[in-house]
Formats: sequence, C-alpha cells, structure tokens
Amino acid sequence: MATHRSLLVLGVAVLPLVFGLPTAAQPAAAQPAASYACRADTKFGKHLLSLRQGVDAKAPATVKPNHRFSITVDLKPGQLPGEVKGFKLKEVRDLSLRVPIPPNSSYVSATLTGGSGLNSTPSVRLDGRTAVITVTGPIPGGAAYQLPTLTIRLKAGRRGAIVETRLKGTSYDDPGLTLTAKIKWKFITLNSPVSCYPNP
Repeated sequence: MATHRSLLVLGVAVLPLVFGLPTAAQPAAAQPAASYACRADTKFGKHLLSLRQGVDAKAPATVKPNHRFSITVDLKPGQLPGEVKGFKLKEVRDLSLRVPIPPNSSYVSATLTGGSGLNSTPSVRLDGRTAVITVTGPIPGGAAYQLPTLTIRLKAGRRGAIVETRLKGTSYDDPGLTLTAKIKWKFITLNSPVSCYPNP
C-alpha cells in the first residue's frame, strides 16, 4: 500500500500572522501550526516578518495503489490588525497560496468550502503540478475573517511509495504565499507586496 504522510501541515490562513498576531480562535501553541518567513517591500525599506497559523489537517494513513484519497485542511479563524509597526493597515488583497501536488500521486480535483469575511469568492486552480488558491478581497484592517477549507483529491501512485505533502516556496524570490497590503503612514498610502515561504 502507498503510505500517505503529512510532513508539514498546510498553512493558508496567514493574513493576521504576517503581522505577528495569533489567530482569534486560540493560541497557536495549542494546535498544530505552519510557519512562514515573510518579507514586505515598501518605499520605506524591506521588513522581515514571521508567521504561524493554526490548522486542522486530515489525510488517510495509508491508501491502496491507484486509489483516490483526499487531503483536507481546515483553517482557523483570524483577525487582521488595524496597525502594523506604526503603519495603519487599511486592507489586504490578492492573496495567492501555492500548494504543490505531492510526488507519487496525481491530481484529480480541488475544492474550497466555507470561509467568511473575505469580500470575494475564493477560487482554486491547477498551475502545472501546483494548486493555487486565490482570494482577491479586500479584507479591511482590523476585520475578522476565515479562509475556506481546502480539499485536494489525489490518486495514489505505485505500491510502497510515500506521498509527502509539503508547502511550496524556498525563498522570498520563490514564495509559496503572496499578498498585497495597503498601508498608510501619515498622509501617504502605499500598496506593499508581501512574499512568504515555509520556514519550519
């Protein structure tokens, strides 16, 4: 049988944690969490940030060769801060999260369910061997929200193979998560791109 093993819980709902805040549901230490290293590019320089996000991920321990199985990631609620390091956070938009299709498996489908406070309809598409989740927003600063549950349907490969789920991204220049934060400082309003990659 092909063994399914989740090496790293998938992290999607990262908006509040881009700015170093825990989710509203419960402290991150009380539940499994994904970690990201992030860089925000602004006219005032580059700012490095770290994030953690609590999630509830489910997948079968084993699956028969050539049989279909699902990976489900249920993301915990969060709340955006109203201020970040002296800057007023006006909104976050155009979030894209990239989840690679694991080796030793083939993609069947992906769906999103639930979610709230997003001011848009999230979508998921396949780009090569990567599932890309997009949330256009905007999500206002200080607002509560919850990203949708992601379910990826896969087909197992050969007998005895290990299917490992990982987060995409290796550096700020090869991110697995991107978004745009609109910030205001005094009379200046800026749109700052934020790039993140997994940093276990």
